[in-house]
This record gives sequence, structure tokens and C-alpha cells, in this order.
Amino acid sequence: MNRAHATREAWQPQTKQDREMILRELEAVLANPHFCNSKRYPTLLRHIVENTLAGKLESLKERTLGVEVFDRPATYDTNTDTVVRYTAGEVRKRLLLYYSEHGSNSGIRISLPAGSYVAEFLQGHEGHEEAGSDADPGSAQVHETELVHRASLEAHEPAQDALAVTIDATGHPIQARGAYPSHARSRSALRWMIWPVMIALLIAAAAAGSWWRYRADHPQTAADVFWAPVLHDQHTVIICTGSSVFAPQNYSGVTTAGKDIDYTFVSMQIASAIDQVSGTMEHSGVTTQLVPSATAALPDLREHSVALLGGYNNEWTMRLVQPLRYHFIPGADEVIVDQAQPQTQWRRDQSLPYSSADDYALVARFRDPTIDGWVVAMAGLGRNGTEAAAQFVTSPHYMELLRDRVGSRFANRNIEAVLKVSVIDGKTGAPSIVAVYSW
Repeated sequence: MNRAHATREAWQPQTKQDREMILRELEAVLANPHFCNSKRYPTLLRHIVENTLAGKLESLKERTLGVEVFDRPATYDTNTDTVVRYTAGEVRKRLLLYYSEHGSNSGIRISLPAGSYVAEFLQGHEGHEEAGSDADPGSAQVHETELVHRASLEAHEPAQDALAVTIDATGHPIQARGAYPSHARSRSALRWMIWPVMIALLIAAAAAGSWWRYRADHPQTAADVFWAPVLHDQHTVIICTGSSVFAPQNYSGVTTAGKDIDYTFVSMQIASAIDQVSGTMEHSGVTTQLVPSATAALPDLREHSVALLGGYNNEWTMRLVQPLRYHFIPGADEVIVDQAQPQTQWRRDQSLPYSSADDYALVARFRDPTIDGWVVAMAGLGRNGTEAAAQFVTSPHYMELLRDRVGSRFANRNIEAVLKVSVIDGKTGAPSIVAVYSW
């Protein structure tokens, strides 16, 4: 009987030929669809392997990788910006997938051990050996254990096969009483094999029943439908938020924070919006990563769904919604415009104090070619509008109103809506829909 075995041990390349062999293996891995369809994962794996081969282990630290691979500033907070940890986790998963499909074809494996950013190289082979061979002591020990177990089972059978047959007076064989023929043992073994399958089916049936009961008690809401394409196949959603600095001369009292500003802030309204959106993500089993728009680069947003918070204080909102029908006009005169009817515009009444002027907000869900992913924009002309937009997209009630306006293809269409938001003493009131467009 043949038995599969695998022998792989950690291996340190010593010669130039060894290192070239690892680099060839790296190229084969990176050419696979698990890696070649991404930019971030191949970049990190290549950097780690090349620096491991070069002996630059001191540079394979989370902060250093964030700076050298993902263009983070040297002082960035690794607790809130987990780009290195997340990407390394994806690299580990994709390496396992690759070698589960192609492992037997390679004498070398590249590994990234959990909790480390230093590559490990495994050398060995996979194949088959004859049962009972003494090439692998561990396998021999397992084989011996199996034999002992089988002998124990046979000792408790009613009779051995050699004693189970007698001859009658005519010379025909007859089955001895109490004999336990081999085909009966086969049926017994089959019954023992069927039991785990039946148990698994019962567990699956129970789980399905629980799921249906859960769905009956928790029917899918319009908000669930709205977020479904955004959250599909996502482990992490990027929340990209605008940030501000004080500017007393401005109507709003603040201005957009630039990349050169060390101490920025978000208002209580934006903090409330972050809390509402992140709560929706966590309820759906998806984690969030908060990224300030002033320091967010395009690679940060690629291959993720993105939630944009803020309008004029968020350069990514301004950039990504610019091609849409409803968008913000760049400049100091904060206004939302209808591209199809440019005379239709929405702006705050600046003859009133900022804390008393009604705000307007843009809500959009669309697939963007720049980041190759889904985007949800929740962007007010001011901070009250952004807070109301976040309330709007996380509320089953408001999403039901939006679905009524959009129609039957609400689940998979690109959608825009303009909201009017009442503001009293700086507090955000209920939003109302003033315009909707879908395509």
C-alpha cells in the first residue's frame, strides 16, 4: 500500500545559486492569480523575500515596512493604521492557497510565519512510499500503532476467519455458528463510516434551521440591501474621513486640514458619523480602518470598499464624486450642483449664522474605476450634513424611502441622493430627500 508523505525543513540559502532559486520560486508565486491581480500583496512579499535574502532583517519591522512599502510617514500610528498587519495576513493566506494547489511541483516553499515579517524558506519534497518502509520512523510508528489497533479489534471478534468454516457430510462448506466473515466486518466498518456523515448532515440541518429562524426574526432591511455590494467579500472597509483646523475667519469656523498640518481634528458631528458607519460594519462582521483623507494615498484605497465622510474637507470625496451627476463645485463657495441641470444648485444660506442655516448633503453608492471598488460617500456641505448623511445610510427607515424612489434595482445600481438637513442651534435635524438619480 502506498502512503503520501511530506518532508520539508527550514532551509537557509548559502550560495548565489540558492538565492537565485528562491527568486525564481518567488516569480512563480507572484505570477499566480492569487497575487498577480493585486499590487499591494506582491509588493510586500517581494520586499520581504528580497530583504530576507539580503540579511536586512532589522528592516523587516511593521513600522519600517509601513514607511518603505506603503509610503507612510515615519511617525504614523501602527495601532490605528494596520495596513502592514492586514496585508501580511492576506499574503500568508494566499501563500497557503498557492501551495495547496501547486505545492507538489516545487522543491522550495516560501513561507511567512505568523507574527513575523521575515520570510522562511522550506526545502523538501512530497511523494509516496510503500507502507511498512523504514524510510520514515514516524510513519513506521504510526503503521505499527495501526497494526496493534487492528489486532485488538480482531481479538474481540466472535471467531477468526480460519475457524469460521466447517465441512458438512457432503463435503460442502458451511458457516460455523458465531463466525464473523469479512463481508460482515466490511458492513460494520461501513456503518461506522456512515455515522460521521449522518452527524454532519444533522449539524448542517440544525444550522440551516437556525439561520432560517434568524432570518425570520431578523428580516433583511433596505439598509442591509444598500450595503450588501459594498461589504461583499470584504474583510476590511476603509473609512476615509476629512479633517479640519480652526479658521475663525471662515463661515464655518474651520478649514480643511492639509498634509503639512500636524494637529487636525474632527467635529463631534463627524465623530458621530464615524461611530454610526463603523457600527454598521461591525454588525455585518466587517472590520474598519480609519484613514485621514489628508494622508491617504491611492494604494491605501485600492482593493477595498471605501466609506467617504465629509465633503469640502475630504479631498477624496471631492475627487471621486466629481464625475457624478450630483457633485461639489470646487472652491470657497460651497455648493452641490446638478450636472444635468447646472442651474439647479443647493447651498447654505450664509445670511444666517452657521449654527442656524439648513445644510445639504450628498449620499452616493457607486463602483469607482479609480480604486476598482465600491464607494459610499456621505458628504455634507458642512459637518451637520455629513452627520445626517451617515444617519441616512445606516437607517432602515431612510433606506426604505430611498428604495421606493430608486425602484426594483436598488440592490445593484449606482445611486445618488441629495438631502436637505435642518440645523437648529448647531444640532443636526432629520434629513429629507430632495433629488435622486440612479444608473
